[in-house]
Amino acid sequence: MTTKEQHGWIDPYEKIWITVAIVVLVGMVAALTVASVAFGIQVPVPEKRVDPNSIAQDANSPFSEPGLRELGNGKYEAYLVGQTWNWNPKEITVPVGSTVTFFITSKDVMHGFMIWNTNLNIMVIPGEVSRVTITFEKPGEYPYICNEYCGIGHQTMAGKVIVE
Repeated sequence: MTTKEQHGWIDPYEKIWITVAIVVLVGMVAALTVASVAFGIQVPVPEKRVDPNSIAQDANSPFSEPGLRELGNGKYEAYLVGQTWNWNPKEITVPVGSTVTFFITSKDVMHGFMIWNTNLNIMVIPGEVSRVTITFEKPGEYPYICNEYCGIGHQTMAGKVIVE
């Protein structure tokens, strides 16, 4: 046995890399904590579960008639359904300064929902309702697309938010 083995020595380079790894880990945890607490950035989580096979038939479900609902005071809820290369509805119109909460689900396969020129990007999973909120400060057209490959007609899966 060598002296290193007897005393449980760690090579100096290993100590450096272990220290670097710990510093990076602590830095990442600190960044996530600051982002979530100080800046209010939250990771989107599923709102609830739905039966993807009966979304349209359930009269009590807001997804039976997807679209925009005004709540008052510049707040809106938008219910969208993704299915076979189509978003329903394909177009939503809101006034400038509106805060829109999107509730999105899928009837068939996994989709991605992304609104161009914003930081809104969320996964849409069959059987789960994804929820995300955004405020539209500038007028214009904000196209939304499916950014998760979902089959042969994936490129046609688009719509837009019109902010007037």
